[in-house]
Amino acid sequence: MSMSFFERLRRRVEQVDSLLCVGLDPHLADLSAPNAESAKEFCLRLVDATQEIAAAYKPNSAFFEVFGSEGFAALKQVIASIPTSIPVILDAKRGDIASTAEAYAQAAFQGLNASAITLNPYLGRDAIEPFLVEPERGVFLLCKTSNPGAADLQDQLVIDQSHRSAYYLYEKVALLAQDLNRRDNLGLVVGATQPEALRRVRSLAPDLWILAPGVGVQGGDLQSAMQAGLRPDGMGLLIPVSRAISRATDPMEAAGDIRHEINQVRHQLRLARKSNVEGRPEIQTIEFNPIAEGLLNAGCIKFGQFTLKSGLISPIYIDLRQLVSFPELLHRVAAAYLPILKNLTFDRLAGLPYAALPIATAISLEGGWPFIYPRKEVKAYGTKAEIEGVFNVGEQVVIIDDLATTGGSKFESIEKLASAGLKVEDVVVLIDRQSGAGEALARAGYKLHSVTTLTDLLNYYEESGKVPAGQIKAARDFISSSA
Repeated sequence: MSMSFFERLRRRVEQVDSLLCVGLDPHLADLSAPNAESAKEFCLRLVDATQEIAAAYKPNSAFFEVFGSEGFAALKQVIASIPTSIPVILDAKRGDIASTAEAYAQAAFQGLNASAITLNPYLGRDAIEPFLVEPERGVFLLCKTSNPGAADLQDQLVIDQSHRSAYYLYEKVALLAQDLNRRDNLGLVVGATQPEALRRVRSLAPDLWILAPGVGVQGGDLQSAMQAGLRPDGMGLLIPVSRAISRATDPMEAAGDIRHEINQVRHQLRLARKSNVEGRPEIQTIEFNPIAEGLLNAGCIKFGQFTLKSGLISPIYIDLRQLVSFPELLHRVAAAYLPILKNLTFDRLAGLPYAALPIATAISLEGGWPFIYPRKEVKAYGTKAEIEGVFNVGEQVVIIDDLATTGGSKFESIEKLASAGLKVEDVVVLIDRQSGAGEALARAGYKLHSVTTLTDLLNYYEESGKVPAGQIKAARDFISSSA
């Protein structure tokens, strides 16, 4: 039985301890002469300098096709020069159907003997399946690219009426790839400049390999990309680098330095995950860090001395109503609720006034779920509605709030929703203050879910040095005495 493409790639990664994919992009400006022979020699020198540490090579067909039939012949010779143990990904971005797709596949896999190819998925599964026939030949689908115009189509919301949910178009591509990957030979292209998209794609396609261009000249941050896209086994992410190697004074040294940097991040992530397994909070995640820092910078979390409603003096104050003035942070916060909500069963969101209403609105826009909210004060005029929004008696709602402290406000809202004939099982908040809300709700038959906890936030601020240790200790002591 032949080895699948990704099994072959995995073995190569292990053999050279590298996730580095060397891009072979013979730009005209880099050539000694504007011809196919010069393009070939340019690539052969790179292969010779980097073949001991390259996990894969990615020649861009456009830089060869520009020279016509001579360029095609040069590309074939470059691929033939690469040791057979190293996978070759033809960056061609093909996209067509039927016999045309079959011809493209034959040209790439038989004509050029490429190991894999990049494809445009816009025409759907019948533009992809002709390339997946042989398990040993791989495909990387364009999913979320790094160019500025990517948002024109890739960020459009696609409504799934049957599941009462919504996805970005690029997320639907990830789900399609997950469905079509029956021979372990289908992966995705997600730009390293898009760490949030990488995180979302990884959550939807936990096992697929991702080709993540954009590190280096395009400005992608290696650590952010790897935190978002690397699988727990340290695999699943291939980092292509071209100009930072080809234009270096010493390409071999440059490639070695990049591999070393990649492996340093891999090692750090392994340690973080190991610490998490042993019971310490894992703070190094692409979702958590920007939110934790954003809440602090926006003044949603403050340290000092604050008089609470109860009259107590607290060394920490949380006010998530400030989120309305920080749209990017509000977007991140809303997106952080989605992984929890996608695992729950419900018909509508129920946002609690007042702090959670902007959050619930953002979640509704992000996930495509309708939402309602129970009023704090019943209207004395007009419809005199207790619940604002459209709903049907008997529907299931999930409560959205900003914080959970003791659970008191949640019970008041649950009672109003139940009086209107709605069912509640789950409550989802951004921050659990760990002051008994989870236990109180559980005793009443409800389940509390939180994006993070106050302990996690304090641990992050302490370990990252964002807040002085004395203020962290004061906050912990106050929480402990108030529990």
